[in-house]
Amino acid sequence: MKVSAKAEYACLAVIALARRGQDSPPVPIREISGTYGIPERYLVQILLQLKGAGLVASTRGASGGYQLARSAARISLGEILSAIDGPDEAPRDGVNGKRSSAAVLAPVWESVRQAEREVLDRTMVAELAAGGGPHDWTI
Repeated sequence: MKVSAKAEYACLAVIALARRGQDSPPVPIREISGTYGIPERYLVQILLQLKGAGLVASTRGASGGYQLARSAARISLGEILSAIDGPDEAPRDGVNGKRSSAAVLAPVWESVRQAEREVLDRTMVAELAAGGGPHDWTI
């Protein structure tokens, strides 16, 4: 599985917002950028994508910034990755009949992709914000 830098930054930004709590004042972009070393201009683009996906909300003004649009316990890593990088990639070329020698591997690769997706979908931001991680890493 390849996770883009943009997707990783998005995960870190959402975790930062979750650590503040949903009822806290909006977090300024500069604060998230400084804490995680994410260029501000890049972070703005990421947060706009997350906002479009309904994961974060923004507030304008001097005391503005971003906060989670819903509870961190209801936001999965899978949702964040999909919001940034889009849906899962299609199967590799050649697996669907073009290269019969690769067809034998297709079910294995699909099982691996499905297991990855299951881990990402059951890993909630609230767990990560609390300093923990998934307790069941079995794939």
